[in-house]
Amino acid sequence: METIPRLRRGFRFQWEPAQQSHVLLYPEGMVKLNDSAGAILAEVDGVKSRADIVAALEARFPDAGALSDDVFAFLDEASRQHWIEWL
Repeated sequence: METIPRLRRGFRFQWEPAQQSHVLLYPEGMVKLNDSAGAILAEVDGVKSRADIVAALEARFPDAGALSDDVFAFLDEASRQHWIEWL
């Protein structure tokens, strides 16, 4: 629960006006993110733990209820895709 994710070297998260969405840029291309993925990756800063990210998102979206399972599943998939690494 206390592991800390950060974007892998060479990856950049940003809002892309042309796509009207958040994107993840990397040397070989770009991934267009849905709103949920964008909200989660916006919290990935190399400082916040997984628990901190969940707490921030639950505070930001109080009507969504418990988000830990969804956030953890996304972070696990982002790790498998090599978008993030763990500190």
